Amino acid sequence: MATKRLARQLGLIRRKSVAPTNGNVGRSKSKQLFDYLIVIDFESTCWNDGKRHQSQEIIEFPAVLLSTSTGEIESEFHTYVQPQEHPILSEFCMELTGIKQAQVDEGVPLRICLSQFCKWIQKIQQQKKIIFATGISDLSNSEVKLCAFVTWSDWDLGVCLEYECKRKQLLKPVFLNSWIDLRVTYKIFYRRKPKGLSGALQEVGIEFLGREHSGLDDSRNTALLAWKMIRDGCLMKITRSLNKFWGNTPPF
Repeated sequence: MATKRLARQLGLIRRKSVAPTNGNVGRSKSKQLFDYLIVIDFESTCWNDGKRHQSQEIIEFPAVLLSTSTGEIESEFHTYVQPQEHPILSEFCMELTGIKQAQVDEGVPLRICLSQFCKWIQKIQQQKKIIFATGISDLSNSEVKLCAFVTWSDWDLGVCLEYECKRKQLLKPVFLNSWIDLRVTYKIFYRRKPKGLSGALQEVGIEFLGREHSGLDDSRNTALLAWKMIRDGCLMKITRSLNKFWGNTPPF
């Protein structure tokens, strides 16, 4: 298969649509472009004044590896991150996320967290023989197992991590520059606007498991939703890429 054609199928090169347009809900599970999905849902510092004058920092960094063929979560990464710019969590933040001050105090700076995350990525790449579709060279081998990141909205990777790395002059792994926004994918596939992650799960008959606004629980539940969508026939495609090679692709 020509690399350009495969890149277009993966969603890295698009014409008009940026997410699956298949609205045939209820059909059998479709053949997926990606063998694995890694779901990420950060928790960050926040305040209840509604203002964004204080830069948000990641305080919980979770990731779960989902097999698109079985629906099983085969591996997880999780760590609490020590905020550097505003090290003291607000009462609002602790109440919302359930994260305690002691947990972030005992966490690691984002630089160390990213290093640990990359080691986890390398481990699962070796174990599962997966790659990320970040360039033409990645697409040339038809025998590899492809993997993509999934988030609920563009905020986690497109805003939160992107700007925190820029402020702190941290090198962000290039494989985190492309992802599937499950919220916009859900909206297009089911042809309805989801009322948050919990509401989306409820609409497809899945009960939210765990605590809302726990990064790890949110990641696991997002994986459950992705698997349900796959079973309903949704073809997962990249919806957003910050890689200069592919160009900056807007959500619509």
